[in-house]
Amino acid sequence: MTASIAITAVRKSYVARGREVLALDRVDLDIAPGEFVAFVGPSGCGKSTLMNMIAGILPIEEGRILHDGRPVNGINRNVGYMTQQDAVLPWRTVEDNIALPLRFHGMAGPARRARVEEMLAAVGLTGFARSFPGELSGGMRKRVAIAQLLAYEPGTLLMDEPFGALDAQLKLLMQEQLLRIWTERRQTVVFVTHDLAEAVTLAQRVVVFSGRPGRIKQIENVQLPPTLDVFRVRFLPEFEAAYTRLWDALAPEIRSGEAA
Repeated sequence: MTASIAITAVRKSYVARGREVLALDRVDLDIAPGEFVAFVGPSGCGKSTLMNMIAGILPIEEGRILHDGRPVNGINRNVGYMTQQDAVLPWRTVEDNIALPLRFHGMAGPARRARVEEMLAAVGLTGFARSFPGELSGGMRKRVAIAQLLAYEPGTLLMDEPFGALDAQLKLLMQEQLLRIWTERRQTVVFVTHDLAEAVTLAQRVVVFSGRPGRIKQIENVQLPPTLDVFRVRFLPEFEAAYTRLWDALAPEIRSGEAA
């Protein structure tokens, strides 16, 4: 099967305080169509840098990234990108925010309205179309951002710490929502997180990055029973085994980063 995202020998550096800093060093990774992959690693290991390169926001210094068989050279308009700071505009209603990417893609009015209604139902916000973001809870606002992300049906979703600012209970609810949507739609997802439990709960594969320069240290194939119960799944022996193996790989990288 052709990879949805094929990363080959990717290297990236940047200049800080007059000296070159190597952020990523010869990263190789293939991500299959419809696969949910999580990136974890210590701060500054290049997880978000690699995601920005997949999105075409940062140029590729060395190596190659293919998305759906095509080289990424410049902004990749075939992916949806969601960060911790969402792109929901406070002066627009919920329906207007969801419709915004559809307008950019030239979707006609009737089709656009039907698509917005479909997305409102998908994220459980039917009845809130004319509300403004300031009138919503944090979790509901995140649902708007997810609906906005999914509206024009990108085949690949890039998500960089999307739930990092939420409290523990809201985070569980949003994980459940995302997992349900992914189970139904099977888009390719690349998910960056500092929360190892979140990575094991959501992803089919978890990629552990070393401390700077970022290299792939370990890849864990997560094999949990199919479930949308993101709370109880954490008490399963399969979850504990995967978490322990990943923590054993990740902890030395975090400790060495703190020592540095």
